[in-house]
Amino acid sequence: MHKLIYISLLAFVMFSCTANDSVKTEQAATNVLIRTIGENDASKFEFKYVKTEAHDSYSIRVENNRVYVSGSSATAMCRGAYDYLRNECNSVISWSGNRINVPEQLPVVDKKGNAPFKYRYYMNTVTHGYTTPYWGWERWEKEIDWMAMHGMNMPLIGGAHEAILYRVFEKIGLTQDEILDYFSGPAYFPWNRMGNIGGWDGPPPASFFNKQIELNHKMLDRMRELEMHPIVHAFAGFVPKGISRVYPDENVRELGWGGFEEKVHILSPESDLFMKIGKMYIEEWEKEFGKGEFYLADSFNEMDVPLSDDPEIAKKELAAYGEAVYKPIREANPDAVWVMQGWTFPYHRDKDGKLFWTPERLRAMLSKIPDDKLLILDMANEYNALFWKIDYSWKIYQGFFGKQWIYSFIPNMGGNVPLNGVLDFYATAPKQALQYKYKGNLVGFGFAPEGIENNEVVYELLSDWGWRTEEIDLDSWLEMYCKARYGGYPPEMKKSWDLLRKSCYGTFTDHPRFRYQFRPGKKGKGTVHQSEDFTKAVKMFLACSEELKGNELYVFDAIELGTQLLGLEVDNKLYAAQSAPRSESFKLYEEAISELKFIDRLLASHPNHKLGNWVELARNFGNTPEEKQYYESDAKRLITTWGGDVNEYAARTWNGLIGTYYAKRWEMWLNAKKKNTGFDMLKGEEEWIQSEYINETIPFDNPLEELIQKVND
Repeated sequence: MHKLIYISLLAFVMFSCTANDSVKTEQAATNVLIRTIGENDASKFEFKYVKTEAHDSYSIRVENNRVYVSGSSATAMCRGAYDYLRNECNSVISWSGNRINVPEQLPVVDKKGNAPFKYRYYMNTVTHGYTTPYWGWERWEKEIDWMAMHGMNMPLIGGAHEAILYRVFEKIGLTQDEILDYFSGPAYFPWNRMGNIGGWDGPPPASFFNKQIELNHKMLDRMRELEMHPIVHAFAGFVPKGISRVYPDENVRELGWGGFEEKVHILSPESDLFMKIGKMYIEEWEKEFGKGEFYLADSFNEMDVPLSDDPEIAKKELAAYGEAVYKPIREANPDAVWVMQGWTFPYHRDKDGKLFWTPERLRAMLSKIPDDKLLILDMANEYNALFWKIDYSWKIYQGFFGKQWIYSFIPNMGGNVPLNGVLDFYATAPKQALQYKYKGNLVGFGFAPEGIENNEVVYELLSDWGWRTEEIDLDSWLEMYCKARYGGYPPEMKKSWDLLRKSCYGTFTDHPRFRYQFRPGKKGKGTVHQSEDFTKAVKMFLACSEELKGNELYVFDAIELGTQLLGLEVDNKLYAAQSAPRSESFKLYEEAISELKFIDRLLASHPNHKLGNWVELARNFGNTPEEKQYYESDAKRLITTWGGDVNEYAARTWNGLIGTYYAKRWEMWLNAKKKNTGFDMLKGEEEWIQSEYINETIPFDNPLEELIQKVND
């Protein structure tokens, strides 16, 4: 009798817990929808959690003018709601704004969606330098909602890495000065984490680390509500140089990268101290934030590994390195998975131009890690196919030898804004991996842009691949996209996109940057796509203005396209001026500078492409005027001079940056050239970085009208 009562009570408790969990999951999805489309439209949706042992799925049906979405997770339900909104209601959710168009009489539909992947991966280690370093909770909340609505469930985040590392270094006896000396400026944290740079542009005020902790709690709480699987950083062996004071007998090696004079200090993965710090790090992180699932550690990103010349001994050394990096993660959390970036495997070459990471070497390094305890981010499939023109990594490395891996793209480098990428490739390529006979343990699909808030059509397209197995019919997809984003698809719009697919969205450029973004005085051209097809595409897009000018997303995209075309005209003038007679060259330079100022004013009407946004986010982290200026300068340095040999890598076509930096630099250089005097360009750049940005741009009353007139002149 007592046993029956116990079983009944246990069953009741389990049922109650399951029911409560279902309600929480449904409410989490509902909250995303309310924040994204508003309470009134969200009230027309009803979510139901349906547990499944398979990969995520959802179903949508409309009855009695109400949308019922069931799904196997909060992100699956959100994706189901977005499927309905975008494909049935011509609505879109994007970084530059949302267009929500839910009619009174709801379209009837009965459909299902299934994810062929367990994980839908998003972001890149360096996204947290090139885009998010100074995001506060308000901006992060919007991005997490964007992830959920697009069905992404595995973001790679910073995870308050520096704050936890600070605590660990303190516990092993390093002084505050020694610890702070190790950290770069916050905009450079990604490269500090990967061991590429030391304390460049650092250290930040000590108060920054407490803000990291507070923000990361909010991010993780929300991601866990939505049943996401965030990847956070682990200890990869990099230490302050002061470690030699505390551990004078430790063998600390130096590594260099990117032309920086300061070397980075790294422990041998085989050392006991590596194991000690690595384990302490995981324990400290989980003490603060709870149990982690996925820990990223890259000890040799784009850097040589010290190996024996004997191939057999080298294999043993690599196996020991791999085991040593994983061991502290395993010791602290046996359930955790070690994550490594796969970018370096096809990228890294030896002095003879051959792959450093041969299949034999990579297999050796992974050999002592259990298959289910390692996840490889195969990040750059378009680079293999379109840029390096080599086999895909998953073919070179035989499906990564049984380990878990994620198929991914890097559609953007440095946060460069120009339109770029082969849409037809993105629409079809993933199917090859899905159908590959030796694909091994392919568990996810995703995209790892270095910077976001650009090329929005690419990410909208790629997010669909997380929920399909067949190639995307780009003709019909683009029609859907334009109707959702602009509210229409007139004949001129179709012609424009046909031409865009042949031009800027039919080519892949590694780092598309304008000539005007490089320092004056050096000869050369920019790398932004230029062709007659692109010019025609822009004019056809602008020809839709009478029908679509009332739609703000159309206006924003017109500004992007138009300023790119005008920027190419600036580049043409600068290029022509290089070989023109003196007086004619001066005239061309002056015209180019005037055009840049016009572009700057146009971009003042775009919601994302503004230096003011970037600066405001950075300054918000400061408690004092001095701190605010430090954060602003750190943020501005990253997108201009960067450091080492990396100058102008993250160049942006932004209002404020074009007017007060690029145009001003050309203007000062030209004035010096006219007077035959010297111009200390580096000093001028540093003064701009260290000064407070004041936005004095006056936007056009009607930027679209001004743009059309300019393009048609």
